[in-house]
Amino acid sequence: MRLTLATAIALTLILLVGCSGSSSNTSNTATSSESGEDTHIKIENPQVRITIEDQTPAQREADTFTPVTVSFVGSDTATPVLSSDGRYRVVYELILTNTKPVPASLDAVEVLDPANDSQVLRLEDKYLLDNLRTLDVKPVDDASLPPNEARLLYLTAIFDSEDTIPEALDHQLEVQGADNPGATEASSLSYKAGHLALSKDAPPVFSPPLEGEGWLAFNGCCELGHPHRESVQSINGELFNSQRFAIDFLRLDDEGRLTEGDPTDVSNWAGYGAKVMAAADGVVVDTLDELEDNKPGSLPDPSMFTTLASVDGNHVVIDHGNGLYSFYAHLQQGSVKVKVGDKVQAGDQLGLLGNTGNTSGPHMHFHIMSGPSPLGSDAIPFVFDSFLLAGVANPTDAEIDAAFSKGAASFPSRDGLNPVRHEKEMPLDNAIMDLTSG
Repeated sequence: MRLTLATAIALTLILLVGCSGSSSNTSNTATSSESGEDTHIKIENPQVRITIEDQTPAQREADTFTPVTVSFVGSDTATPVLSSDGRYRVVYELILTNTKPVPASLDAVEVLDPANDSQVLRLEDKYLLDNLRTLDVKPVDDASLPPNEARLLYLTAIFDSEDTIPEALDHQLEVQGADNPGATEASSLSYKAGHLALSKDAPPVFSPPLEGEGWLAFNGCCELGHPHRESVQSINGELFNSQRFAIDFLRLDDEGRLTEGDPTDVSNWAGYGAKVMAAADGVVVDTLDELEDNKPGSLPDPSMFTTLASVDGNHVVIDHGNGLYSFYAHLQQGSVKVKVGDKVQAGDQLGLLGNTGNTSGPHMHFHIMSGPSPLGSDAIPFVFDSFLLAGVANPTDAEIDAAFSKGAASFPSRDGLNPVRHEKEMPLDNAIMDLTSG
């Protein structure tokens, strides 16, 4: 049996045939093809099924020559995270590589919602330069991309509500570069490259790793200009940013000071000796507890760090399962109470806040990551189950220097704060919090 159709759409047609009194159970199947269409006919008394399937291949979009390629530091999937200002953030980095001998330069980069190509973010001129870095994370003077070189572009897309977050983000590059493999000079080009999927999963929830009033989220998410956001490292043959969402917890006294008295004495710092606690249940997979406290006031000589592990000072790493690991760094020598293999519960004491490793003042570094390596893992955004947001500091660089070196009251005093409960949010940079662990 042969059917000839002018259309190329798939069609299923069911004909019900009335055969009163028939008792036949015969079944026949026939297949024929014409012009790339397969026809399958199956006859089952009293029913006839005719299925026509279109096997015409879909048209493929034409290739685009892209002299500057786009890849991601870490995963090509990101998780939006609700932050302490009530907005959602998607934080990631692009690796932009000029693969051709013709010098290239960036004119602009647009972040788009691929569902309708609407603009989420546009970086050009000074805004583009402010977010562009060399591979060794140095600021750039211009947006040039010399032959066979790469740059890092740091991006933070902000959304006012959850229902405005798209399913993915695309990137439109406006560049000057080679427009074909044999080009000898740059041409103006515009093309899409780099598709970032956005996860529908909620960020993991942890308890704060400290307790008490007046904790400052120093060097927190998400702006450039401090060591965490820019901490892209080449580890085990790949680029990672394990500290993208890291926080340095510093404690303020009631006067808004980090230290009372001589700031070079660690015992004078408000947070020194505070209990550091597990942020969730898990198993300890790494510890270090042999380094002495540094003298506050300046960073130590880098030559003293003989291993990558020693950079973070005395520390603990906990495996929480499901690819989640927490990291607690710069602990006091001799204070680490756990060993590898120990099972811990949220709120269990791990050690005491100190000033070991690469640090200029007593604090506790905390971040969540995708693996057990504090540097060779991808950062994972997280939220705390609950905290009181007492205020947000806005110190200048000079005020921060004075707070560290002179004990100046560079931050808001306690009587000027107004604690408000926040739940399942990530504290942003310079948030001042009152915390309850476990």
